[in-house]
Amino acid sequence: MEDTVLVVNCGSSSLKLALFDGAYQKLASAQAERLNQNDAFARIDGIQETVPLSPAASHHEALETLIRAFRDHKLLTSLPAAIGHRVVHGGETFREAVLIDNGIISAIEDCAGLAPLHNPVNLSGIRATLALFPDVPQTAVFDTAFHQTLPKRAFLYALPDSWYRDWGVRRYGFHGTSHGFMAVEAARLLGKTPATTSIISAHLGNGCSITAIRDGISMDTSMGLTPLEGLVMGTRSGDVDPGLVDFLASKGIAAREVHRVLNQESGLLGLSGQTNDMRSLCELADHGHEPSQTAIEVFCFRLARYIGAMMASLRDLDALVFTGGIGENSARVRRDTLDHLRIMGFELSEDLNRHHGEISDGRIESAGSRFPVLVIPTNEELVIAREASRLAGATGQD
Repeated sequence: MEDTVLVVNCGSSSLKLALFDGAYQKLASAQAERLNQNDAFARIDGIQETVPLSPAASHHEALETLIRAFRDHKLLTSLPAAIGHRVVHGGETFREAVLIDNGIISAIEDCAGLAPLHNPVNLSGIRATLALFPDVPQTAVFDTAFHQTLPKRAFLYALPDSWYRDWGVRRYGFHGTSHGFMAVEAARLLGKTPATTSIISAHLGNGCSITAIRDGISMDTSMGLTPLEGLVMGTRSGDVDPGLVDFLASKGIAAREVHRVLNQESGLLGLSGQTNDMRSLCELADHGHEPSQTAIEVFCFRLARYIGAMMASLRDLDALVFTGGIGENSARVRRDTLDHLRIMGFELSEDLNRHHGEISDGRIESAGSRFPVLVIPTNEELVIAREASRLAGATGQD
């Protein structure tokens, strides 16, 4: 068995694989998109030809096909030492990554009602790799685990207590692997330890969330019972008035359809009427497309409001951190967001911000800023690989 780690990330209609060596350098990555649809496709990054998939291929078929392609291209030449799986929802059951066995699979199934679009496909990936690699230790790493330190004042909704006790209705938070990675990386860049570092971490991509991390521990976060709550996202609305459901019901729109639109046709896509891609929105806005400009303004203003709200969970602030595809690459979003927060003392360096912190060890604030502002590339796959290797090592496996 070679000293490699395979990372598996099953989304609602996608699959991503990454292969790391023993020094946690990425050897290969691959992805499949539009699964369970008639135009499903797959590819290995860096290799020109696509990987053939049957129409409406399942996650199971896509995973088997990509593993076979890894072997055909000599990217995976023997059994991996460990396999790590991203699992979206661990409820209150899982506070950390765990080695997978039948009991763990049953517990993940029990959480499926909290993430019906994600946990079942996460389990599909787990079952597929267990069939392909029955003797390889496999680990589940949960998006929600990092946020299990939230105090009651942050995770409880003002709802009947029985809803929490009987059904687990509470804030869980997501993107935990990314926010946890930010806590460690920000501390390193600031010359501190995670246990003495407090940051606000803004993960901005097609999905967006923000977390207040005090002394390395999650104290508040924007996503809630599901990943729909909080910031404006690519196709998700973020916060809306719950009364919207009744209002739309009076217009003849069923709750299921409201849920679909809030998740798939809202956010930047809904506001702009064009796209959920921030790069395209900025281009459209620069050419005078007013709905795209409005979408950017709403996105940045909502983000600024949440940054201010997260301050309530901190005693002090060592840095504001931007990460994720938008957070790492959109100087415009960072600038427009912090323009709303000048009253709090945030000031950016125009030059450092334009270069995304690449010439200043992640720092993009000006000399007069009250707080440091960092841009840190996230690496959730690396976190999962490390956890899988750590737990596999604890079993005594080679």
